[in-house]
Amino acid sequence: MTELALPIIGYMRSPYKEKFGIPRQPNLVQVESYIEMVGPYNDLLAFEGIEEFSHLWLVWQFHDNKNQHNSQFRPQVRPPRLGGNKKIGVFATRSMYRPSPIGLSVVKLQEVKKVGKHVRVYVTGSDLLDGTPIFDIKPYIQYSDAIIEAQSGYAQDEPPRKTVIWSDEAEQQKQQLLGNGKISVQTIQELEAVLSLDPRPAYQEDEERVYGMKFANVDIHFKIHAQQVLIVAIQHIPS
Repeated sequence: MTELALPIIGYMRSPYKEKFGIPRQPNLVQVESYIEMVGPYNDLLAFEGIEEFSHLWLVWQFHDNKNQHNSQFRPQVRPPRLGGNKKIGVFATRSMYRPSPIGLSVVKLQEVKKVGKHVRVYVTGSDLLDGTPIFDIKPYIQYSDAIIEAQSGYAQDEPPRKTVIWSDEAEQQKQQLLGNGKISVQTIQELEAVLSLDPRPAYQEDEERVYGMKFANVDIHFKIHAQQVLIVAIQHIPS
């Protein structure tokens, strides 16, 4: 078997601190994140002309799989969109459990700039875990990459969104964190957008269960009732 070693050109820095809660596709939530380039790729000359493109392709690694060291090939997986119970071929999915743990995402380019000694590529719409290794960055070409009449099988339509509400206690906690500057309005807006997609596995329907999720610098707890997400607690995570 021939193997190919790919250089890591940078690492994603995003508010997604754990896999639970990450949108299942890119651009469902316009969360801001950035790629911190590493040497020798942290050279602004390598990005000359990139500002003429609105979107980018990111080629990256599924680096946090529990079975990443298991070399046994799994020809079928259970996609979350199908309830987590129906098996289909791995090459008919975007499952993280694949022969080569490589992901591909389209993101919107915000800017490329140097921060201290580091070159950062700021984007929105990423679906990448914080710390994800990046293998390559390519411009998105509208006339060839966008296929309007394409069919997408079981994922033809964007998933429905739920209404996000705050309990009285959680609202007080949120206002306190906003007041003392520990979180921003942008973080709250991004968090609500993520939760509106219902991050639970499709087979979990217990309305009394309290779920926990880390996002940016907060720890959030919530319940899901029918078409509503009820946030019951929010706490700041010290850096």
